[in-house]
Amino acid sequence: MKAHDGMYIGGTWRPAAGSDTIEVVNPADEQVIDRVPAGTAEDVDDAVRAARAALPGWAATPPAERGALIGALRDSLAARREEIAETVTAELGSPLPFSRKVHADLPVAVAGSYAGLAAEHAFEEKVGNSTVHHEPVGVVGAITPWNYPLHQIVAKVAPALAAGCTVVLKPAEDTPLTAQLFAEAVHEAGVPAGVFNLVTGLGTVAGQALVEHSGVDLVSFTGSTAVGRRIAATAGAAVKKVALELGGKSANVILPSADLARAVGVGVANVMSNSGQTCSAWTRMLVHTSQYDEAVELAAQAAAKYGDRIGPLVNAKQRGRVRSYIEKGVAEGARLVAGGAESPREQGYFVSPTVFADVTPEMTIAQEEIFGPVLSVLRYEDEADALRIANGTVYGLAGAVWAGDESEAVAFARRMDTGQVDINGGRFNPLAPFGGYKQSGVGRELGAHGLAEYLQTKSLQF
Repeated sequence: MKAHDGMYIGGTWRPAAGSDTIEVVNPADEQVIDRVPAGTAEDVDDAVRAARAALPGWAATPPAERGALIGALRDSLAARREEIAETVTAELGSPLPFSRKVHADLPVAVAGSYAGLAAEHAFEEKVGNSTVHHEPVGVVGAITPWNYPLHQIVAKVAPALAAGCTVVLKPAEDTPLTAQLFAEAVHEAGVPAGVFNLVTGLGTVAGQALVEHSGVDLVSFTGSTAVGRRIAATAGAAVKKVALELGGKSANVILPSADLARAVGVGVANVMSNSGQTCSAWTRMLVHTSQYDEAVELAAQAAAKYGDRIGPLVNAKQRGRVRSYIEKGVAEGARLVAGGAESPREQGYFVSPTVFADVTPEMTIAQEEIFGPVLSVLRYEDEADALRIANGTVYGLAGAVWAGDESEAVAFARRMDTGQVDINGGRFNPLAPFGGYKQSGVGRELGAHGLAEYLQTKSLQF
């Protein structure tokens, strides 16, 4: 694991325009493990120019050939599975088994799905006396987060390439080494020079330059709602298309007929996964008042088992943020039944798995995204009350419903204002569209719907 000392632009690693670097810190022991270049506006300009130069040739490449190259990229990523897992563990702090299963394997599956979709997608259709063409939108500026570093890169880059777009990627500054491994895999796969470009750097410098660049046709961003608003405003001023996957405060609704023990156990596991650093985590557990006390006890017991099984948060700032939310929950009257703000270890950015009871819908911890291993358990009186609480935030990214009868769960899920709902613990589907309602974002990722975000439509009348 060795960082490149330059940017991947135009098919080669080239020196950065400036001399500043960004430290990469292992959040488990707080040690600096490497440094990467801090990209400038000049680096971004070089990358966008390379992407624009490569765009005509790549857009004209038959979709089946684009799909074959994405398939080669999938194979290159699969061959690097262990190196990817170890790198994510080092810079994100994810336990190695989770890094292998999720951070390394999931992106391979997503890349594979786009290898097939590129060849199968209907880029042309007949509508009455018109022929409708679906064409690449152009140069994509992709800005990705640190919580699922490779998955979020693949979820943007693979559909963009399948659509015939070229890409400039600005990854999160906390996890740049994974992005460099991805660039190596792209090169090894034989993707033509300039089709994919990588600029590491700070969001306030390289990220902003990418959003503002006149040569970028679409900005695809995953991150906080606050940053997403600023990106949307900047892109809107230039009438530039955006795809935004933002925050979440998802509800896990357990109806009285559900298997309570299973619903609570899976719900706690969902929140603790990736140390709680998941935008779609079910951080609000809604339980009928008749089952509330039992559910709280089950949740506290389940959380206690995760004490030594979850990794640290990504950095000191994030740890401080999560601790402040825990302290605010206590100050506002929520009852702490597991965990707390006190650090469980002397070294590393760890936070204990935390569960709050007696949480009311208006509390801060029930309204704002915490992005850590913190679960709020709320009570409801009837289904109408549960629906009011579930829909009672500015977010609408994901959620879950549990019931003894599947049709009962589906009926409730259809009334939830959210982009994705798991029914009785439904499995993740990399072909299903993922994205939010309300302030959780604009557009969709994954599958054919994700591919469509990178296309524009032209109709020819005859």
